[in-house]
This record gives sequence, structure tokens and C-alpha cells, in this order.
Amino acid sequence: MTGAGWLPLSLSLSGCRRAATGSVFDVVVYGGTSGGVVAAVQAARMGRTVVVVEPSQHLGGLTSGGLGRTDAGRADAVGGVSREFYRRVRRHYENASAWVHEAPRLPPGQDAAWDFEPQVAAAVFRAMLDEAGVPVVMGDRMILGSRGVEKVGRRLVAIVTERGNRYLGRRFIDATYEGDLMAMAGVSYRVGREGNAEYGETLNGVQKVRTHNHVFPGRVDPYVVPGNRRSGLVAGVHDGDPGVDGEGDHRVQAYCFRMCLTDVPANQVPFERPEGYEEAEYELLFRNFEAGETRVPWLPGHMPNRKTDTNNRWGFSTNQIGVNEAYPDGSYAVRESILRGQERYQRGLMWTLANHPRVPEAVRLEVSRWGLAADEFIGNGHWPPQIYVREARRLVGEAVVTEHDCRRLRIAADAVGLGSYAMDSHNVQRYVTPMGCVQNEGNIEANPGGPYAIPFGALLPRRGECDNLLVCCAISASHIAYGSIRMEPVFMILGQSAGTASALSLTEDVSLLDLSAASLRRRLVQDGQRLDIDTERHPARPPSRELPRQRERHESEPVLPDACVVV
Repeated sequence: MTGAGWLPLSLSLSGCRRAATGSVFDVVVYGGTSGGVVAAVQAARMGRTVVVVEPSQHLGGLTSGGLGRTDAGRADAVGGVSREFYRRVRRHYENASAWVHEAPRLPPGQDAAWDFEPQVAAAVFRAMLDEAGVPVVMGDRMILGSRGVEKVGRRLVAIVTERGNRYLGRRFIDATYEGDLMAMAGVSYRVGREGNAEYGETLNGVQKVRTHNHVFPGRVDPYVVPGNRRSGLVAGVHDGDPGVDGEGDHRVQAYCFRMCLTDVPANQVPFERPEGYEEAEYELLFRNFEAGETRVPWLPGHMPNRKTDTNNRWGFSTNQIGVNEAYPDGSYAVRESILRGQERYQRGLMWTLANHPRVPEAVRLEVSRWGLAADEFIGNGHWPPQIYVREARRLVGEAVVTEHDCRRLRIAADAVGLGSYAMDSHNVQRYVTPMGCVQNEGNIEANPGGPYAIPFGALLPRRGECDNLLVCCAISASHIAYGSIRMEPVFMILGQSAGTASALSLTEDVSLLDLSAASLRRRLVQDGQRLDIDTERHPARPPSRELPRQRERHESEPVLPDACVVV
């Protein structure tokens, strides 16, 4: 898409560099994710000077990076600027000229569109920033470490980047998925899963018994020589202790790239065998098929113009499990290594599914119908420029959202937004069971049964740590609660609330920690944010008092033979 509404990022880059050396912005937003874009737009609409500093060359995070089939949860929980984004998307598709590869198919009776192409999301974000007059600096990473921030007492003064730029501000918003700014600012955070006992939860920590979906449905042998432990393990499996159910650990949800594929031949880029391809990486995939698996291991969520938002599915798929534990606190070099490894693995998986003789013919034929969309991510080889960081660092702030909030066992009085999606964790490890078989662990999908309140305190560092910082993506939540919060509409909702709080605290000349909850609520409601819960319609949903049972076979899983005889 071209024309009016696009933000001239190259021009804004030079402008911001000049401003950064002598100007103090009212609000500095670090991270051009969906939440960062909305935070900046909201603060600018409230009359504040704002800059967005994005460390990569990609704007919009996952929303414009391949995740086009929105995990909205309950659509009626999405309001304000977040809903405005989805309304703008719908207006784009209401024009018949937007439908190039298929006839229009917008669902009737809705004011928003939740499924969209990456390029459309990118254009909408750029138009919103342009209209608000927000300058954006691309590809300017803050220094990781104490030199990356300037702090006087309990207040941030500036972000310092590897290019030597200083972005001075009165309020700062960390809108990164990784929580880089908050970590460099010295606030409390954590990585990994809490034990259930820490917050009185039931779905946190190790979950070998509760992990029902996206597992190996039969008995798949993990050893290089099947049945012989002494031969070593195939790729992707560890032989350590997987942990005790309900206890905490250091592990985080697996990542993947949300590929944008198409079955339109004229718009396809075929899957190619990547440089560095190693067949051994896919041995568990082959063994799973050879044990009787017949399903195609992906979830191609359909988007307009015969494209997909392709997600992980079943036991061996696009998630490369257990390789990202060093990512949250890693250096840029460490993260880049993990990202390139994931890209090689995922490109190799697609080529393997389409071509390898050990893959069932029916699967090869289905996967071969697809290819990367040639008109998406053109500057990045048609590959998504943003990996799906499902979880990295999480703030430990003034309030911590837990399973109790998601289940409405408590409802925050200082709500700044609603979540509603399932408490959803992808697998975190692939281990060897006592029977000598391979299995995945960590997948949890628990419906909260309605919307729940996210408190303002979950965006704020603890009192005394950093008084002028807000976090809108890596917010303060337990692992399992974050599994629900980590959806793109919610990041936009919290971005609006962070932008509002930043601007309002400056107008009222109070610290973020002392901002009146009533004053904040009035402005959020005025701007369309949805904060209230109908508890009669959506009562509390306590966890079942029954003990979890051993995993039973899902009705969609094939019945596979017994195996895994360990020598």
C-alpha cells in the first residue's frame, strides 16, 4: 500500500536524532510493538510530545508480523484505540479493491475485522502515527546494561542507544516484548514459571499431568538407536529431570514465526531447503509419522486474499521447544543466534513436510499446495521479521495479575483494561518419560469464562524502584496469567492506558504512582476503554476441586501402538 497515511520513517529518523540531543520528550516509548504504537498515539492525542524508538526495522510487532488472525478472546472486551485499529482494518476490507485473490468475505453485523494481512496492519499503524504526528526512530537499540539508561535517583532521565543517541524524557514506556527498558532501569522482574504455591494457583509451574494438547499421542522413541539409551538422544529432547508437577522452574514458552502462506500459485514463493539444513533435526517428526500420526502438523488460520496466519499444532510443529531459555536475558548476539536457529529450523520443517520421503504422501501433497506469500515481508525474503516472543521477562510490580484475577475470584478496583483469552501456555520442554518415550510438557489451555480486570499496578514497578516508568507488554503477571494477557489486542489496550497515564500525570503534575485511579478511569472511559465486568453474566470461575487425571487420548488423536522398550 502506498500514498497518504504512511509515516515517512526515514525522514522521522533524522528528525528524531536532532531532537534527541537537545529536547526532552514528554513521553519516550521504547518498542514499536502494537502496544507501543497505541501508547504513543494516545499520549500524542492528549497533547504530549512523544517519540517511538524501535530497536529493529519492523514496526507493529506481531500484529503486523504475521499474527493476522487475532486472538481476541471476547470481542466486547476490546475498546478504545485498540478497537479503533480493528475498525480501521475493516474499513480497508470494505473496499472491493482490497480483495485481490478472492471475493470479499467480511462477516456481517460487525464493526471490526479481526483477520487481516500483515501489510494492511502495518499501513494502519503508520497512518495512526502519522495522523498523531508521532516521530518514529527505527533500528536504534538501547545499550543492554547499566550504560543503556541514565537514571537520577528513582527517575529515568534518558535512554542511550548503540548509535550514541540519547532520548530524554519525563515519562518512559517499555513497550518491548522482552522488557529490555525495565530490566536496564533496575526494576524487579522474573523469567520462568512460578510454583503454584507462590500465588495459590493451580495451573502454574510444571504440568506433566495437565499437559493434554500438542503432545506426542503415541509412544515415540527418543534414542538415536531406538530402545537403546546408551546410543544418545535425538535432537530436541533432554534427559534431565522435567520437574515436579506444580513446582516452578526457569523455562519459558516456545517461540515460532507466524508465517504468512498462500495457496495462490501466482503469489507463492516455494519452500526451499535452507542453508545449514540437518535432517536429524526432524527425526522425531519422522518417527511420529511412522508410529501412525496422520495429521498435518500446523494450524493455518485463514486470512483475506487466501493467506494464512500459520501457528504451531500437534506434537512436532513450528515451535522449536526448549531452545529459547537464554533469550529473555540474553545479549543481542545470543538472541540473534536463537532467532536464526528458529528460522532455519522452521524453513527446514516446511521443506521437509513438502518433500521428504519419510513424510506421508498425503501430508506432502497438502503442504506442497502452499508457499510463502510473495507480496508480504518483501524486504525480508517474505519471511516474518518478528518472532513470536510469547513470554520473556515479566515485571514484578505494584500488583501481580494471577490466576485469581483471570478467574474473577478477585476484581481489581483500579482496572485499566480487560483480558479474556484462555490462560494459554505453549510447551516449554521435551523430555523422556519413565517409560523411555518422548513427551512435551507445558501446554495449558484454560478458559476464564469471560473478561477479567487488569489493574494499573501491573504496569507500574514497585514503589521506590523507578517512579516514571510504565510497562505495557512485559507486565506484572504470573506465568499462567500472562498466558492470557499476552494477546495483541490486550497489549494495545494496555498501551492506551500507559499513554493516558503518562500524559495525565504530567497534566496533573503528580507521579505515576500517585495518579488518582478515579481520574485515570474517567479519561479511559471517555476514550472508549472498556473496564467493567458484568459479574452476573460472568461470575467467578473457581478451579475444579477434582485432582487432575492422567492424560486421556483426545478424540482427534490417532490410536498408536505401544513402543519405547528401553535397553
